[in-house]
Amino acid sequence: QVQLVESGGGLVQPGGSLRLSCAPAVSSYSINGMAWYRQAPGMQREWVAAITSTGRPNYVDSVKGRFTISRDGDKNTVYLQMNSLRPDDTAVYSCEGGVIGSDGADYGAWGQGTEVIVSS
Repeated sequence: QVQLVESGGGLVQPGGSLRLSCAPAVSSYSINGMAWYRQAPGMQREWVAAITSTGRPNYVDSVKGRFTISRDGDKNTVYLQMNSLRPDDTAVYSCEGGVIGSDGADYGAWGQGTEVIVSS
């Protein structure tokens, strides 16, 4: 398994925006298909969005029109742009997916998460 590193979380007011980033801790691994998950306090982990290796996105209904998942191959990074944030978006957001090693093999990868708090 390969470690991913997320960043970009923080405290934001309702209606605000944040952009989360996710990249392999070791740069020799290249991102493949990736997904964002979130877990709110006392709640089950929830899938939020995913993007294929070719850039095709998919979203849970509750974030459609507000969140955008994207990838930058040059920076080997996946992003989650979150707009019109609501208090019920408060959670720890983590990325998970596949990476390709320098040996050409596929590996699973996941991160520890970054906390997003939406509050006035």
